[in-house]
Amino acid sequence: MSMEKQKAIPEGYMTVGEAAKKMGVTVRTLQYYDKEGLFSPSAESEGGRRLYTDKDLITLHQILSLKSLGFSLEDIRRRLPSLETPADVANILTEQADGMRREIKRLTESLKAVESLKTEVLQMQTVDFKKYADIIVNLQMKNEYYFLIKHFDDEMLDHIRGKFDEKSGKAFIDRFMALSRRILELKKNGVPQDSETCQAAAKEFWDMVMEFTGGDMSMLPKLMEFGRLTEAGRPDRERQSRWQEDMAAVNDYMYLALEVYFSRQGIDPFGAPDGND
Repeated sequence: MSMEKQKAIPEGYMTVGEAAKKMGVTVRTLQYYDKEGLFSPSAESEGGRRLYTDKDLITLHQILSLKSLGFSLEDIRRRLPSLETPADVANILTEQADGMRREIKRLTESLKAVESLKTEVLQMQTVDFKKYADIIVNLQMKNEYYFLIKHFDDEMLDHIRGKFDEKSGKAFIDRFMALSRRILELKKNGVPQDSETCQAAAKEFWDMVMEFTGGDMSMLPKLMEFGRLTEAGRPDRERQSRWQEDMAAVNDYMYLALEVYFSRQGIDPFGAPDGND
């Protein structure tokens, strides 16, 4: 029987078991590659056994090498027949390297988002997945002010979700931060709060408050409370101190500017307009 078996396997050929052992893979893997039309044995014995040659193993080396570099089996199936010169191999490796760089960038951004969200989660007092979702959306938009979300209560966040979509919300923040930078410049240059220039900034500031609240003055106390969160010395100062210090300076400078603006315009922020002074 063993003589017949030996006779059935010609010299220079090997069974699937022998090929698998030689290449350090499982028989099941070789059978799967065969079934998928990726890598089939080049011969068959008289008894119908699938037989591999050393040349077949060279092809298997190529497949296993490409697979270990992250190529999908479909990519390998499509590319393998055309890998005849070093330049051919170099070209597909270049493409794979570019794909890996894109994936590294994506994973790096995801890792940064995970670490940022973890910090926010630990600073929040309760588990709130709705808030987590808002933070994730803002991280994905690369909104650097995502950390503000944890300071808003559910009512304020519902208002923001109803009023702004991702695009308009980001645009509003960008406009507000541009205005804040201009206000800081006025403060730095010692421009008086009752000057025409500063009063124009106060009007723009108040218009943005009105735009944000939609004229709902019941939201003002919450915005004022939120403003106090920007004072230096809060628990999250280490990560957000620059922003906090800037906003504290804006609030400090605009306090008197808005008083002048309200007086001149006859505006009572917590009541109805009462005419001109």
